[in-house]
Amino acid sequence: MGHESLNENFRFLVIEVEGQVRLTAQLLHTCQTDLLDKIAAKDDYIDNLKSVVEKKCFSRLTGDVPTAQEDLNTLRAIHIMSVNLERIGDFCVNIARQTRYLSSVDFIHRLEYRDMIETIDATLSRITPVFQNKDLSGALRICRSEYHLDRMFKERFDQILTSLRKGKDVEDLLTTLFIFRYLERIGDSLLNMGEALLFAINGEKLKIEQYETLRETLSNSQLQASFLDVELSSILGSRSGCRISRIQPKTGDRTQGIFKEGNRKKIRCEHENMQQWEAIQPGLVPNVLGYHENNGSTAIIVEYLSGLTFEEILLNSEEETLNTCVLRLINTIDRIWRQTRRPGHFPTDHMAQLNKRLESIREVHPSYHRDEKCLGDLDIPSSDHLISACTAIEKEIPAPCHVFIHGDFNVNNVFYDARAQSIRYIDLYRSQFSDYVQDASVFLVSNYRLPFFSNEVRRRLNYVIRRFLVFFRKFSNEIADTLFEARMTLALARSFYTSTRFELNPGFSRHMFLIAHFLMETLVSHENSWEAFTIPEKVLFS
Repeated sequence: MGHESLNENFRFLVIEVEGQVRLTAQLLHTCQTDLLDKIAAKDDYIDNLKSVVEKKCFSRLTGDVPTAQEDLNTLRAIHIMSVNLERIGDFCVNIARQTRYLSSVDFIHRLEYRDMIETIDATLSRITPVFQNKDLSGALRICRSEYHLDRMFKERFDQILTSLRKGKDVEDLLTTLFIFRYLERIGDSLLNMGEALLFAINGEKLKIEQYETLRETLSNSQLQASFLDVELSSILGSRSGCRISRIQPKTGDRTQGIFKEGNRKKIRCEHENMQQWEAIQPGLVPNVLGYHENNGSTAIIVEYLSGLTFEEILLNSEEETLNTCVLRLINTIDRIWRQTRRPGHFPTDHMAQLNKRLESIREVHPSYHRDEKCLGDLDIPSSDHLISACTAIEKEIPAPCHVFIHGDFNVNNVFYDARAQSIRYIDLYRSQFSDYVQDASVFLVSNYRLPFFSNEVRRRLNYVIRRFLVFFRKFSNEIADTLFEARMTLALARSFYTSTRFELNPGFSRHMFLIAHFLMETLVSHENSWEAFTIPEKVLFS
C-alpha cells in the first residue's frame, strides 16, 4: 500500500500516548512535581507526531495517484485515531494540572483509580496489533473498554457524592472528581478509535451499538450470515434518521438485503406495517428477512429490491418504460384503495401537519413566514391567518372514507421492475388508514419538486402529474367524493409549504412557498359551496 512511513509514525504516536498515560499514573501514585514537566514536554511531541500523521494522510488523499477505496478507509481510520490519541494526551495534561490543587498527595489514593488507568493502558496496547491484523474481535474489545470506564467512573462519582454530603475535604473531592472525569473522557476517545478500526476492517462507519444490533439481526435472519460473511454499503438520502445499508454476501449467490436501524418506534411500526401490507397485497412490499430489538435500538433486514425507483424511471427511462410504469402504478393504487376503503366521514389533519413542520421550515428558510400587509385597499393575510382559516375550513370538509395509505408516497419510495413489470413500496413506517388525498397530494408534489429544470424533464414531470391528477379525480368521482377538490387543495398547500425545507435553491423553494399561499388564499376567498370548488391546477405544471 506504500504507507510504511505513515504507519510507522502512527505506531510511534500510539507508543508516545501509552507512555503519557503511564507517566500520568506515576504522577498520581507519587505526585512528584518533576513529572509535570515531563508530561508537558511529551504532550508537545505527541502534538507534533499527530500533525505529521495528519499531513501524510491528507497528502495521500490529495495526491495525483488514485487511491483504492480500502486505502481511503485506512487513511480515514488513521486520521480519526490520531486525533483521538492527541485528545488522550491532552486529557493526561489536564489530569496532571489538577494534581496541583490536591492538599495531600495521598488524598486520591482513598478512591481507587488504578483500575481505570490499567484499563486505559491495556486498551492502548491493543491498538497497533488490532490495526495491523484487522482483528474484528480486538476492535470490539477496544470499543467495549468505554463501557467499563463509564461503569468505574459511576462508582467513583457515587463515592465522591456521598463524601461531599458530609461537608469535609470539599476542594480535594472536587479536584479528584475532575481527575476521574478526565479518565472517563479518555474512554470516549478509545471508543472513537475502536469504531475507526471497525471502519478500517469492514469499510462501513458503524457505532458499536449499531454493530451489535447488526450482528444480532444477521444471526436471527434468513440470511444466516455472520458479520464477516457480508459487505455493507451505506445508502444515502434518508431523512428518517435511520441508518440504511445494503448487505451483500462476500461469496456465493445468496440473498441480498437492506439493513435499517434506528428509532425503535419507527422500525417497529414499519415492521408491523409491512406485515399488514403483505396481508392486503402479497408481494407489494419487500420480504422481511430479519428483525431484532434491543435496549438501545431496533433493526430490520428486508429483501433487496431489483429495479429502479419511480424517480429514476421518470428521469432516465425510455418513454415506453415510463408509460408502462405509470399505468402499473395507477392500477396498483386503484386496487389498494378499492380493497381497503372504509366508508364514513373522517376528519383530516393537513393543516395540523403543516403547523407541526413550521419550525423546521423556518430553520432552513427564516423568511418563509408572511406578516399581514396592505397594498392600497387590498389586505394581504399573514401566513398564520391563512393557516388558521384553512384549519377551520378543513373541519367543514371531512373525507368520505379512509383507505390504507403508504404515508410517505414520494417518487423515491416506489420501485418498478421493468422485467417483471411489478410495483413495490418501501419506507412504510407512516402507513395507516387515512384520507387517500394524503398520498395523492404527496405524490403530485414529490414530482413537481424534483430540482431538474430542462424543458424535457419538466415535460415528463407535467405528463406524470397530469396522468395522476386525472386518475385521482376519476377515483373521487366513482366514490362520490364531492369534497375532493377542496381537500386536495388543502393537502397540496401543505405539501408545497413543507417541501421548501428540503430545497435550498432560493428561487425554486420561494416559488413553492408562494404556491402554498396562493392555494390557501384561493380556499379562504371561496364563497360558494365546497362541492363547487375546483383545484387551481395550473400551479401544478411548469
